[in-house]
Amino acid sequence: MLLKSLKNLVLFYDSVDTPMIENKKLDEDLQGKQVDATLYRGMIGSLMYFTANRPDLNYVVCLCVRYQAKPTKKHLQAVKWIFRYLNRTINMGLWYSKDTDMSLTAYADADHAGFGRRGWSSKKQKRTAISSIEAEYITLSGCCSQILWMRSHLTDYGFQFNKIPLYCDNKSAIALCCQHVQHFKSKALSNILATIS
Repeated sequence: MLLKSLKNLVLFYDSVDTPMIENKKLDEDLQGKQVDATLYRGMIGSLMYFTANRPDLNYVVCLCVRYQAKPTKKHLQAVKWIFRYLNRTINMGLWYSKDTDMSLTAYADADHAGFGRRGWSSKKQKRTAISSIEAEYITLSGCCSQILWMRSHLTDYGFQFNKIPLYCDNKSAIALCCQHVQHFKSKALSNILATIS
């Protein structure tokens, strides 16, 4: 049923190899021509449904979601591009079989792919790390949130995970997470860690 509805959605689009146009920045586009917001939201809603078993769509769909209030032609083109990508990769995805023994393991590292810790500001970023320990700590916190989301999502598929191992390569950040005396910076993460284990 799901595959059939997806085929109906992408039938009118030519195939492309990537979920997003390369080297094209998706921004607010204040000067662009506005499009029907209801149509745009409907397309985004369909794509959000498919992100459950298509992690390759998460980033680009979340980019497009940001512009639901006032979508422009540029945003609609980006969404249509995702559908064109789906047309090419319609048989791809994560499939969870109940008969298979599956484990869930998480890894967290704030190394930024070897580029080191950077201090920069952003409207989306609430705080900038001033030490490598804090950067690792913030990364662990984000990873814990993702683990909770994934565990909840997999529960819908019939999988139960009581303990999910989370690996980190920074001993100081691990010590901060595991300390018994909590202070205001570590309280939130410690609560999340307690929920996972």
